[in-house]
Amino acid sequence: MKKKLFIAVDTTSIAKTKNIIKQTQTNKIKVGYKFGLEFMNSKKGRNFISSLKNKTIFIDLKLHDTVNTMLSTVKALKDLKINYLTVHISSGLAALKAVKKVSKKSTRIVGVTTLTSLNNEDLKSIGYNKTIKKLVVHQARLAKKANLDALVLSPHEVTIVRKIFKKEIITPGIQIGKKNYDQKRSMEARNVKSDWLVIGRSLTRSKNIKKNIENLIKELK
Repeated sequence: MKKKLFIAVDTTSIAKTKNIIKQTQTNKIKVGYKFGLEFMNSKKGRNFISSLKNKTIFIDLKLHDTVNTMLSTVKALKDLKINYLTVHISSGLAALKAVKKVSKKSTRIVGVTTLTSLNNEDLKSIGYNKTIKKLVVHQARLAKKANLDALVLSPHEVTIVRKIFKKEIITPGIQIGKKNYDQKRSMEARNVKSDWLVIGRSLTRSKNIKKNIENLIKELK
């Protein structure tokens, strides 16, 4: 499987963002850019995204609210050229179906399963009685029922989820070397079996981003 890569833009600086995009241009692997709550809520973030052309844009808002609030948010984003937009599967089947129905055809709705920063102990403390793998499988079935376009899950659940969900799988929690920052369910890039890898700080918190991405591409071959 030919890997694709989302670069997580974890900054509010437009200058740093422009540099990240410039340094990660390559024809050796398909690259998209993921912008989260930090960037979207920054003073100039939304305007910058609206100015981007010919880029694969992933807006990672992890929407999780009432049906009407989620619908209003999706409608408010329609002026932007968004290729991927995240919603929490735990927002419920009605919300997932509604968001999918009102989204633009060009926007793929991505269901977020269980955050890669959580482990079984964390789930128990929150009040879940399922293990992570069982919960993610349950969430994948719900995403399939809602006809979502893609799923976000950790590298550790990819194999089991592929038996249920046949569309795109996007994985954060990607390590380059031993560094995994705040992720508890991580894996080295070369061992991940998903469609899209999401990598941010491991690549971008460096003076030589271009070299980092070149090394990553070699590792994935």
